[in-house]
Amino acid sequence: MNATNNSMQESPEKTAASTPQAGGNCAVQIQNLSFSYGSSEALKNITLDLDRNAVTAFIGPSGCGKSTLLRCINRMNDEIIGARVTAGKIIVEDIEIHDPSVDVVKLRRDVGMVFQKSNPFPRSIFENVAFGLRMRGIRNKAVLEQSVEESLRAAALWDEVKDRLNESALGLSGGQQQRLCIARTIAVKPLVVLMDEPCSALDPIATAKVEELIWSLKKDYTFVVVTHNMHQASRVSDKTAFFYMGEMIEFGETTKMFTNPTVKRTEDYISGRFG
Repeated sequence: MNATNNSMQESPEKTAASTPQAGGNCAVQIQNLSFSYGSSEALKNITLDLDRNAVTAFIGPSGCGKSTLLRCINRMNDEIIGARVTAGKIIVEDIEIHDPSVDVVKLRRDVGMVFQKSNPFPRSIFENVAFGLRMRGIRNKAVLEQSVEESLRAAALWDEVKDRLNESALGLSGGQQQRLCIARTIAVKPLVVLMDEPCSALDPIATAKVEELIWSLKKDYTFVVVTHNMHQASRVSDKTAFFYMGEMIEFGETTKMFTNPTVKRTEDYISGRFG
């Protein structure tokens, strides 16, 4: 971390430089979003544009709101009693996701999610990847086989499992299981892929494979990755948003964020002086 104190501005924690501007390459627009769990405000007036075919990292200390915001994008928080958006809106590819006409099941297909702990179904490798396709009503064997192979190839897993597709997915290693979950997610061709600490349970070799996979797939998908790992954020993301106590403190190009952040608190977090 080579942040330079001389270039650091002792400005308000949220600055004009921290606020993204809308653009034609935007896949997700988060506009003045506030969110609460019961009486506890978890997110405060978040405005953020996520670029299409890019990787955006959310960083910040535990409890800062980054995972909450991630789960707002596909309305996973709807499942929590008392959780609610109190202000603002989220637009995914021109669709306001809280509009009453929105099909939440379709939204979660369009905005896929890979969780912190790999969660393959207790089924075969093939059926794990084919699951979402079958849920969409696809029954043609040739179509399923082609889609499964394409997804496993895209997830850099095909060569490792092509001779064991009918074996249980639970027999795969942790890293293979996580790549299988990525293959299962992209099989239905989502618009956006959300990842919540996708490598936290993996060893360094498996982590490197998942990071390489994210980087190679961004040409086809928009990624949003929550991570506590500063090195990972700097390696895989095009842009980074730093959160603290429910507020977005700074957002910008990852290279600049990690070498010359605008806000002092961002520098302190990235350099390990707090958090």
